[in-house]
Amino acid sequence: MKQVKITVMRMACYPDLMAEYENPIEHACDMKLGQVFLCDGWRMPAGFCASAWETLSPFVLALAHGAEDFFDGWMKNKRSAMLSCNDGFRPVSFLLEALDAD
Repeated sequence: MKQVKITVMRMACYPDLMAEYENPIEHACDMKLGQVFLCDGWRMPAGFCASAWETLSPFVLALAHGAEDFFDGWMKNKRSAMLSCNDGFRPVSFLLEALDAD
C-alpha cells in the first residue's frame, strides 16, 4: 500500500456568507497553508480535520491502493487529486498525491 501525501494548497474565506448565515464561532479550522500530512491507508493523520477527512478519505484510500486517473483525465498527475473540504464558509483545498513505495 502506498503512502499518500496531503498538502494544504489554498484557504478561502467568505465573510459575507458567514455574516448572513453562520452562527458566530471562535475557532473553525486548524489547517495552515503549505501544511503536509502523510497517510498510511485509511488512517486519518494526527492533527487533520475530521470534517475534511470525511471528504478526502475515499480518495486517499483509493490512491493508497494504486487507483489513478480519477474522473477520466481530470488531473495532470494521474496519481493525484485536488479536493476541498465541505465548509462552505472557509473551504480549504488539498492536493493528494500517491507516493512511490520504497
